[in-house]
Amino acid sequence: MATALITHPACLEHDTGPYHPETSERLRAVLAALEAPEFSDLIRESAPMATIEQLSRVHPRDYVEAILAIHPDLGEPVQIDGDTVMSAGSAEAAARAAGGACMAVDAVMEGWARAAFAAVRPPGHHAEPNKPMGFCLFNNAAVAAMHARVQWNVPRVAVVDFDVHHGNGTQAMFAADATLFYGSSHQHPCYPGTGEAWERGVADNIINVPLRARDGGPAFRAAWAETIIPALDLFKPGLLIISAGFDAHIADPLAQLRVETVDYAWLTDQLVGVADRHCGGRVVSVLEGGYDLNALAAASAVHVRSLMRV
Repeated sequence: MATALITHPACLEHDTGPYHPETSERLRAVLAALEAPEFSDLIRESAPMATIEQLSRVHPRDYVEAILAIHPDLGEPVQIDGDTVMSAGSAEAAARAAGGACMAVDAVMEGWARAAFAAVRPPGHHAEPNKPMGFCLFNNAAVAAMHARVQWNVPRVAVVDFDVHHGNGTQAMFAADATLFYGSSHQHPCYPGTGEAWERGVADNIINVPLRARDGGPAFRAAWAETIIPALDLFKPGLLIISAGFDAHIADPLAQLRVETVDYAWLTDQLVGVADRHCGGRVVSVLEGGYDLNALAAASAVHVRSLMRV
């Protein structure tokens, strides 16, 4: 069965200004890599805008409306917090990023794709219910998880996150609900400062494995093989969603882990195996971080290749 690639040109119009690491060139690099002949079988779809109802399942409605109402005049972006900005195109980009994640859920639940990759920006996993932060406006993976629950009656949804930064927003939204699982490997100490191993949620439904600066592939693989994947198997999700950040890569400038491109292929294969065991093979991936363009392109390519089960 085919794999879907979901994106939209509007995601390139989120202008973060000069010198900001979360630039539209990131998405261009990913999409260019996925134009290689080996990806010709991808089903390419345009991301819709998420509805206010979809966004309001994880963010209060007044927060959603406030973010969508920010449309700076053409020119310099405006600061939302110390490192999160919005430009004239940001509200639509954020709505399509979350909408693309929801469409990815629809793709695998309707059965016209076995896996789906939402190549979208801005990223989402730092966005808390009432707070944008860390380049993120809406929590795309969490919106997708709640869409799966409400639209498709999936009783148990898991989000796993291999971005180098802990997904504080996703954890905040999932920790009190035993039917939601969040598992993360991440550098610690590092931004945003959360993600200690003792943060376990109401029913051990939060699994954090902090890694130390300069840890590489062996520690990364051990975190998943020995801790996160066994917990995921015990949870038995009906749908698996991946927060796919590639900034743990050795070449990435924003942190100090030393994960290699081949490690992302290995981990994606492992996660596809989890989906095969528990979810009928259904797996959704949503782009998060990754700030070295060459590393991001290469890691995204091997990730999608594994989702395609090539």
